[in-house]
Amino acid sequence: MEYLKKASKTAAAGEADVRESVQAILDEIEQGGDAAAASYAKRFDKWDGPIEVNAERLAVAAGQVSPQLKDDIRFAHENVRRFAEAQLATMTATEVEVVPGLVAGQKQIPVSAVGCYAPGGRYSHVASAIMTVTTAKVAGVGHIAACSPPRPGVGINPAILYALQVCGADRVLNLGGVQGIAAMAFGLFGTPPARVLAGPGNQFVAEAKRILYGRVGIDMFAGPTESLVIADAKADPSIVAWDLVGQAEHGYNSPVWLLSTDRPLAEAVLELVPRYAAELPELNRKNAEEAWRDYGEIILCGSREEAVRVSDQLAPEHLQVQADDLDYWLGALTNYGSLFLGEETTVAYGDKVSGPNHVLPTKGAAHYTGGLFVGKFMKTVTWQRATREANRQIGQACARISRLEGMEGHARTADVRLAKYFPGESFHLGRAFS
Repeated sequence: MEYLKKASKTAAAGEADVRESVQAILDEIEQGGDAAAASYAKRFDKWDGPIEVNAERLAVAAGQVSPQLKDDIRFAHENVRRFAEAQLATMTATEVEVVPGLVAGQKQIPVSAVGCYAPGGRYSHVASAIMTVTTAKVAGVGHIAACSPPRPGVGINPAILYALQVCGADRVLNLGGVQGIAAMAFGLFGTPPARVLAGPGNQFVAEAKRILYGRVGIDMFAGPTESLVIADAKADPSIVAWDLVGQAEHGYNSPVWLLSTDRPLAEAVLELVPRYAAELPELNRKNAEEAWRDYGEIILCGSREEAVRVSDQLAPEHLQVQADDLDYWLGALTNYGSLFLGEETTVAYGDKVSGPNHVLPTKGAAHYTGGLFVGKFMKTVTWQRATREANRQIGQACARISRLEGMEGHARTADVRLAKYFPGESFHLGRAFS
């Protein structure tokens, strides 16, 4: 393994310690309620208009979206909906007779309310509105609140508002940042308290979700967007380079990696990335150049097996393979948020329109979790029922294990049933602790 370019920083490098300030804001909003949240909207977003987006504003926003963009939003929504419905179909209820007379099962129950966050600061993330709200809707969530940062004198981006309507949000709030997360979590402005919070955001949004986790569920702990490309000698260096630049534009701290088994390909990409980044508009260019400078890596691997090992160790959010024998890579790779096989697909397709969700694990979390899907908005719960005869075996074992553990009360809940259901019979129920 040889580095042609090595990153000077990691995704965790340079992160500001925002926990204290975020905790203070959450505490103040929980105590001060609607007024405190509105005050922070005025302070941070320069927004002093209505917090709830009413039907009239939604209608005006829809009129401000071009017919072509409406078609594109509906196209993306339908793809995400179809994929989420296919996922839901795999989550079936089940039951099994564990021992004669004891039947146990599981079922899926949607949570009662969720809060979906759609970033609207540096970029207006229409796709995030689609990914979160659509998935919650397919899961059967009872109430879906959504929020996005309003722009001074304008409010939420009209395309985001239109997407939220199409996807089925029940209530939309002109709130960004910590105040938006707090409002949905605490049930402000007439919204039910969210049981799950979902959607990407800046470090303040991510920290607010982290602090609230446990009190509410969250989709995942989010870090900067990251992308890895595996490419061999047959890959197109121009496409590989643009795929790296296209993800680096997310932000100055977005890691991008290239793993290649071919030196000429890797050297060509090393030359092309800075040239392509320079072609972007100013903000995008600045983000891409800084991300490539500080977080970009190109690693030469001696074999495809070594490329798999390195990729699985990095566990990237997005993983593209532009190499021969795609079935091999599909079978061999194990740690990633979402996998894009072949030159014909790209991370941007997944980010925007193709169907699988773009809310994905970062900073190595793909070692233990996948991305947002219908199951994040559902509880898998279990149930059981038993015949009286089943108590003969179950009750004795329970009593003996309970007494071994010193839990006499547990044991007696079994004793009393055995005495009732089998009068006159004697059982070996273990020895109670004195």
